[in-house]
Amino acid sequence: MSPQASTFSRIFKTTPWYVPVVFTAMITTYPFFVSDYLIDIAFFFGIYALLGLSLNIVLGEVGLFDLGHAGFYAIGAYVTAILNTRYQIPILALLPISGMAAALFAYAVCSPIIHLRGDYLCVVTIGMGEIVRLALINNPFDLTGGPNGVFGVDFPKLSPALVIDSSIEYYFLVWVVVGLSILGLISLQHSRIGRAWNCIREDGIAAGAAGINVRHYKLLAFVIGAGLAGVAGNIYASKLMCVSPESFTFWESCLMFCIVLIGGMGSIPGVIIGAAFISLFPEIFRPFAMYRMLVFGSVMIIMMMVRPGGFWPRKRGGVAWRSLMEDTGNGDA
Repeated sequence: MSPQASTFSRIFKTTPWYVPVVFTAMITTYPFFVSDYLIDIAFFFGIYALLGLSLNIVLGEVGLFDLGHAGFYAIGAYVTAILNTRYQIPILALLPISGMAAALFAYAVCSPIIHLRGDYLCVVTIGMGEIVRLALINNPFDLTGGPNGVFGVDFPKLSPALVIDSSIEYYFLVWVVVGLSILGLISLQHSRIGRAWNCIREDGIAAGAAGINVRHYKLLAFVIGAGLAGVAGNIYASKLMCVSPESFTFWESCLMFCIVLIGGMGSIPGVIIGAAFISLFPEIFRPFAMYRMLVFGSVMIIMMMVRPGGFWPRKRGGVAWRSLMEDTGNGDA
């Protein structure tokens, strides 16, 4: 059996075939039966799904606590807004550029701190996210617009005649990106890189002793996760046509963290469920806005007591170690 066929056979063993089929059918048909308001809610559901998937690489796959992930999201959004408004670079051309900018930023700031573990790394990432937000407020080199942010971001254009400017078009844009990201991440999970990540998550010291370059794989997780968050920032900036520092607060990082915890660490279907909970919950309880944070906190506590692994936990086992050793022959990853 080829490696690709083996990958997909393992995927279907862990996830019933009808789950992605039903989910894809629902996503495809949903906007044709609801109002623009509900389509916009589903758009932000897609944004949070993308952000949850990006943090899941760091938190779920490798087990690194990152509470500054909104900083990477902000980098992608601001790179898009600045380059589009100042140099009229098309939004879709900026999609990979915003991801690469966030990835490069992650590499630069995470290289010195990647050796930290647990609470220490968590505290440093909180500081990193806040430094990004405060830098945006202070308007360095007169680029970020200070507290007011950057306005006048253009619509994405497939051609001069094909402009993405309606709710339903933005909806399909974000969900196409989410779908492509899911396919890429599933492949990554079942690759040598994904198995190395899981070995590090289970026991970093043992992984290093087996020949896995722990620092390299941890840093790679931060870079890939940041790049995906930067792509989400690009779509967010073009949808709102503006960006400001208040959109990238510590609370946003907390919401991303909750998405992964609620859904299940390392579980892609779980992340989608967590993103749905985070994005749809405030709308359902909008009439009780004064109490929704109380209800939200109570639900979180109850869920952690009843299902500490999340709604859809990922099944893990010793297969990661065995497969990695078979791939490397002598354990040198």
